[in-house]
Order: sequence, then structure tokens, then C-alpha cells
Amino acid sequence: MVDVQHWLSALPPGVLYLIVAGVIGVESMGVPLPGEIVLVSSALLAATGVVEPEWVATAAAAGAIVGDSIGYAVGRRGGRPLLARLGRRFPKHLGPAQLAQAEQSFARHGVWAVFFGRFVALLRILAGPLAGALHVPYRRFLMANAAGGLVWAFSTTYLLFTLGRVAEHWLKDISWAGLVIAVLAGLGSTWWLRRRARRLETEPAPDEAEPVRAGTDR
Repeated sequence: MVDVQHWLSALPPGVLYLIVAGVIGVESMGVPLPGEIVLVSSALLAATGVVEPEWVATAAAAGAIVGDSIGYAVGRRGGRPLLARLGRRFPKHLGPAQLAQAEQSFARHGVWAVFFGRFVALLRILAGPLAGALHVPYRRFLMANAAGGLVWAFSTTYLLFTLGRVAEHWLKDISWAGLVIAVLAGLGSTWWLRRRARRLETEPAPDEAEPVRAGTDR
């Protein structure tokens, strides 16, 4: 992550915001990319004054919401055959076991899987396409998607930004320690949401996940 942060710091702020939105957006469409690493690195750069935290958070939220919506549209049009193709292309991330696990989460939790999925690597990638393929009502999906994207982007950015500023002030001569503390604090900042969301990951995947009926919202 330090290499990512160093690379991002060499870019103009406007370009960095676009990269944050782009990487997170493409990840949310169903392509495995390091969206959270880019967000964490950018938030730490904001703590050093390289970029503005409000624009980092806004770019991340916009990428998450738009990317998930595009993923939803693609999933609704392509259906399960599309998810199967994604599984063949990215077997380690989106294989049959991961897909069954994510589908079970939707069957049990409805659109709440979209909200909490923003804090879980697997569902952050699959939420949009899977919701579309399962014909989750778009209005409900969009509400959960927007809420999850905003909470995830702004809470992660501002907590890392605040703690990074504190670390920079008190640990000027031990920059590596400040970075470690900031990263750990950022991970801990979403502890409660991750703990709730982890239930979606740790539930055993069934042999065949229960299908979600159109209009169902649990």
C-alpha cells in the first residue's frame, strides 16, 4: 500500500480524484480491483495536505454508487450466465463457491446485503451484478447502495484523515509508525460495520442458494 500511496502522491489532485472514482467504480461493477487500498492511500495523502479529504470521499462515494448501478444494469441484462462468465475469468474471487455465498447473503438479508456488502471485499465486487441478476427492485437497491457507498467512503476517509493528522503531528520523526497507526485506525474505524457484515461472509454456502424473488426485501 505504501507503493500505491507514493505513486498517487505524484499525480495532480484532479487526476487522483478521478482515479479514486474510477478504480472504485470499476471494482463495484464486478471486476476485482484494489478499491479500498486506493481509498485508504488517498485518505492518508489528504492528511498530509496533498489532496482535500472532502473530494476524496466524494469521488469514492460517486464511484461506488455509479459503479454499483452500472453493475446492477449489466447483471440484470446478463443474468446468471454473466456471473458464470465472471467466475471463469476470476475463479479465485468470483468462483462458484463465492457466488453461492454471496447469493445466500441476498436470499437471507435482501438489500441489507448491498449496504453491508460495501464493507466486505466479496460483496463489494458482486453486490451490483448479483442484485441485477436476481432482479432485486432497483429503487430498494439504489437506496441501500447509496447509503452504503456514502457511509463507507466518508467514514473511511475522514477517520483516516483525522487520525493521520494526529499521527503526523506527534510522530513527525517516526513516519513509518504514523503510517501504521493511521492504517490500523482506518481498519478499526469500520469495525462495527465489518463485524455485522462478516456474518454474510462466514455463513456456510448451501449447495444451491435460495433464489430471491423479484420485489423481495428482507
